[in-house]
Amino acid sequence: MKYELVLWVSLLAGIVAGYLLGGINWAIILTRVFQRKDIREEGSGNAGMTNVLRSVGKLPALLTFVGDFLKNVAAVLLSQAILNWAFLAFLEIAPSGELLGVARYLAGAACVVGHIFPIYYGFRGGKGIVAAAAMIALTDWRVFLVVLVTFGALFLWKKIISLASVTCAALFPVYSFLFAFFLDYLRHGHSLSYVVFVTGAAAFIGGLVLFMHRANIGRLLRGEEKPIIGKKKPQ
Repeated sequence: MKYELVLWVSLLAGIVAGYLLGGINWAIILTRVFQRKDIREEGSGNAGMTNVLRSVGKLPALLTFVGDFLKNVAAVLLSQAILNWAFLAFLEIAPSGELLGVARYLAGAACVVGHIFPIYYGFRGGKGIVAAAAMIALTDWRVFLVVLVTFGALFLWKKIISLASVTCAALFPVYSFLFAFFLDYLRHGHSLSYVVFVTGAAAFIGGLVLFMHRANIGRLLRGEEKPIIGKKKPQ
């Protein structure tokens, strides 16, 4: 009973911390700093890096990317610290590697949810691409590398960020299952329940990102989505 209580309270604390950190929206903050405007009233209306790039500029967009990435780093690291402290303080044992992995996924996913539905900004945030990318990098670097290659190849081909984003969101649970099942389960002895959890967490985040990009998907299907192209130099 004590074990279960410590475990669930620790995981819940990591989820709450991840959500609250995720709600710190750097697109909104930096646009107000640079232009004293609400990014949600500019361009596409999305409080994310791509809209900041189009509507505000390269430096604010870069800072937005860094801020949105690092908040997920903070959320995941905090979840590990909470779980380790609680287990050592109340149970006098260290949490298993699988439990630490579960905590990373839960806190990372909560951070993405916080980014999309921030309590500080009336639950109107961004679409979660950078936050989700950070989550992938912090939960499974192998999946992150494959997703990064997929994103880069599609963006170089079509120059459309949304196309690369939704494709990677759809493939995220597929990549996660393949690595978790064929490497972690079959070769390294992880439990099958961990494979199911990892795949489910990836499917949840991938599905959420796809839902937030439903308008982009419609424009992609109609051939109306605009590519990112550099400004032409004056003649």
